[in-house]
Amino acid sequence: MPDVSQIIKAYDVRGTVPDQLDEELVELFGAAFAEITGGGAIVVGHDMRPSSPGLAASFARGAAGRGADVTLIGLCSTDQLYFASGHLDRPGAMFTASHNPAQYNGIKMCRAGAAPVGQDTGLAEIRALVEKWQRAGLPASGATPGTVTEQDLLAAYAEYLRTLVDLTGIRRLKVVVDAGNGMGGHTVPSVLDGLPLDLDPLFFELDGTFPNHEANPLDPANIVDLQRRVRETGADLGLAFDGDADRCFVVDERGEPVSPSAITALVASRELAKHGGGTVIHNCITSWSVPEVVKEAGGTPVRTRVGHSFIKEEMARTGAIFGGEHSAHYYFRDFWNADTGMLAALHVLAALGEQEGTLSQLVASYDRYAASGEINSRVEDQAGRAAAVEAAYAEWDGVGLDHLDGLTVTASDWWFNLRASNTEPLLRLNVEARDAATMRRVRDEVLALVRA
Repeated sequence: MPDVSQIIKAYDVRGTVPDQLDEELVELFGAAFAEITGGGAIVVGHDMRPSSPGLAASFARGAAGRGADVTLIGLCSTDQLYFASGHLDRPGAMFTASHNPAQYNGIKMCRAGAAPVGQDTGLAEIRALVEKWQRAGLPASGATPGTVTEQDLLAAYAEYLRTLVDLTGIRRLKVVVDAGNGMGGHTVPSVLDGLPLDLDPLFFELDGTFPNHEANPLDPANIVDLQRRVRETGADLGLAFDGDADRCFVVDERGEPVSPSAITALVASRELAKHGGGTVIHNCITSWSVPEVVKEAGGTPVRTRVGHSFIKEEMARTGAIFGGEHSAHYYFRDFWNADTGMLAALHVLAALGEQEGTLSQLVASYDRYAASGEINSRVEDQAGRAAAVEAAYAEWDGVGLDHLDGLTVTASDWWFNLRASNTEPLLRLNVEARDAATMRRVRDEVLALVRA
């Protein structure tokens, strides 16, 4: 019997198929989801992994058995599922393991209007019900069984995104898009159709075995093909989507990666101009440039913990117009506070096409500091090593410490954050400084303490 506690992460369910996640277990999740959300109607979508259609059907069967009317939207990206949840005002479930390897699958769940389901907003109750039913069996439901119907929302999703960013008047751009055999191959053609863009598609064939490279653009090895094609063809930029196409990574005309913090700052400035000011959320490991740009554009930056559910909760609490993370998750008030890499990509295309310069020139003003990127260290005693690092810096003059998320140490010309992984024996380090030499010095000092 699968251990449910081992496959429930911070805000979703994820495990290997069928060892940890199978159709029988997923049917219980569907029943529990319908019970906990109280959704008289729910929407369910799935990605291109071989196991996804069967798992989605089992979830729908479980939910319908508890009285919910289920709308299956079939193949979709995660942000398309969020669109469906907001557009139809129904709780939703998306079957995907995002950027993880082919043997994995999982469920991302949300309440009506794409509101998050996290440990404190329903996931713990869902887990408790599933574990109870694993032990005692699924009890009979007094509700009349719901219906299961199908609806295609791809065109409506694409049309809605195009109402949020106007690209009709931009100069013509050549853009290479690497879908990594993931759901970007399904959504990108519909969203970009008819726009003044010359699209050069890479790996648009839907294939959940990922025959070309993993659909995880955060790993530099997985954007090599994109970088090469941009350079070879003289494209204006390249875009790479992860497996469920909710994250978008950008490379410039030289094939060089553009920092997600720079994209956050760029999009924030555009959203602030559109809305006449407002609050912008950024997590504690985005660049100093993000709050600086937000203030310069007349906005109010709010710093928060790393993670999907925390960002969404803070978006709702503050009424923020936009939020961004270092991992290339971008959240929009105009998109039910949900994350959509596709909408961020449209902003980048619009910003580039509205002026004559190159993308590297455009983002230079948003990419102001030297950053290490995230560096993982495998350590068994995470708390002990983090405490050793804190002790080493606690007595420094002019240095501030906070524990919003892990340990953040801030000086006048550098900062670093050290966080423990929730799922692995890892400590994650991010360092930023006003120059590359200082960044390398601080990085090496902290890593020496972490790995001692």
